[in-house]
Amino acid sequence: MSELIFKNVYKSFLRTDSDEITNALSDISFSAKSGEFVSIVGPSGCGKSTILRLISGLTYPTRGEILLDNKPVEETSSERSMVFQSHNLFPWLTVGENVAFSGTLKGNKEVDEAEVDRLLKKVGLYEFKNLYPSSLSGGMAQRVSLIRTMVNKPEVFLLDEPLGALDAFTRMNMQDEILNIWKEENNISIMVTHDVDEAIYMSSKVIIMEPRPGRIKKILPIEMEYKRDRTTKEFTEYRNEILKTLDI
Repeated sequence: MSELIFKNVYKSFLRTDSDEITNALSDISFSAKSGEFVSIVGPSGCGKSTILRLISGLTYPTRGEILLDNKPVEETSSERSMVFQSHNLFPWLTVGENVAFSGTLKGNKEVDEAEVDRLLKKVGLYEFKNLYPSSLSGGMAQRVSLIRTMVNKPEVFLLDEPLGALDAFTRMNMQDEILNIWKEENNISIMVTHDVDEAIYMSSKVIIMEPRPGRIKKILPIEMEYKRDRTTKEFTEYRNEILKTLDI
């Protein structure tokens, strides 16, 4: 079982337009284990995406430690893969080639085509394998982006507002797609979202943040069985607690 640990992490940036230092994160501590889905919510500027970039190895803590399986996170790795709001598919590659390409980044000379086919079938896109991204809708393209990230079976699956650009109906369907992949892979999934209902619907626990500098205000376990019903009293109570913590 994998475990990701943040220990008293601080992150500061030197502004490019002055000599001032911006304190983005202050004393961030939390942990997540295999089989946990963690959402991070909070106002703009509270450092949500910075936390994902720290986990991915795209940037480094000013102080503190980030550990995965008791080893410091010091660089990017296919063990920690990220999906962004934009699908970023290569337009010159077919759907199948886009999915397979992620495996080549891990150093595989050949990606198991059967695994590519399995993932495409899982999200209902096998019949589109030989088409180009321009033939896909936004939701379909984002599904391809998700499984392209999953082909390497990362220990930590990072999602930076992956559904923000989708319409409400497609977004709800994609929430279920992501949860299905997470349950099957049993990895650590960490998602940044501005949608409180989305966080409650998908998460084992929700990290609620406040800004300037970004810090954790509360960590709220969501103790509801999957698949969750957004219309229940329990769901509403979680929503009210998060909104109250956010002072909304």
